[in-house]
Amino acid sequence: MFNNSDLRGRVTVSYTPESESTGTPPKPWWRRWVHWIRPQAESREALLDTLAQAEDHAVIGVESRIMLEGVIRMADMTAAQVMVPAPRMDLIDIHAPMEETLHQVIETRHSRFPVYEDDKDNIIGILLAKDLLKLQRAPELNLRTLLRQPVLIPESKRLNDLLREFRNNRNHMALVVDEFGRIAGLITIEDVLEEIVGEIADEFDEQQEGVVGEVFTLADHSYRVSGDAAIERVCQALQIPPAVFALAPDDSEFDTVGGYIAHAMGHVPRKGEVWMRLGWRFEVLHTRAGSVKWFKVKPVAVEAAPGDWH
Repeated sequence: MFNNSDLRGRVTVSYTPESESTGTPPKPWWRRWVHWIRPQAESREALLDTLAQAEDHAVIGVESRIMLEGVIRMADMTAAQVMVPAPRMDLIDIHAPMEETLHQVIETRHSRFPVYEDDKDNIIGILLAKDLLKLQRAPELNLRTLLRQPVLIPESKRLNDLLREFRNNRNHMALVVDEFGRIAGLITIEDVLEEIVGEIADEFDEQQEGVVGEVFTLADHSYRVSGDAAIERVCQALQIPPAVFALAPDDSEFDTVGGYIAHAMGHVPRKGEVWMRLGWRFEVLHTRAGSVKWFKVKPVAVEAAPGDWH
């Protein structure tokens, strides 16, 4: 009589990975995906084309396509391509007076800050802005006791690997070091996610009501303007006189609002800085990777527009 128990422990199933059976390395995940959804496609471009066709046939929406394309592009990007360069980093001096440190935290509105001692290349830890609240309850503590161990990664670190580490280790910031071990910049989990989903607006951003290209109409009748928006388009949309963007004859070479204003002030502006000229006020709402992403723009009284940064 046949008994199923006779087969226990006798039947085994062996599986040989592709790399062991053929001697060739396994295909990247995106190639395997392409082969599954479109067997004849064997390139990243073919996959992107497939996603575009899926959108055309209403299989996926435009937002889904953009996110999927972001995931595909991110797989080949490195930390060096996304990081905030070292000269643009907002650092805290461990020896700075507490009042100065608090002012810097409030002005920049970051949640995490690299802290240095003596030399800006000597990063001794990461300060979380929320940890400063502990000093209110325990004045005997000092800033050094609040610091957390910095995470160091190479410039060549791929973003998909970094995102996995951010999730597993519950870190939201890493310092990027070059081949000589020097600090090259910093990168946050938000920087990585924005490569997939686009810009992530925080709680300090104004709520938008209407959209006209790269110009958003805000609830208080001001405008949110992309730093990458063309000057000609912004002038036309907001009826701004071209003279606002004509500080000097050589300024005509700048096509974008962000590029022109950064040139006019002599450095990349920080969040919260304001420039007023000829009755128009430009406030920096958001910066990223050494450039202005968004301005808040509104008309003001001409006498209150000195054409300078504050």
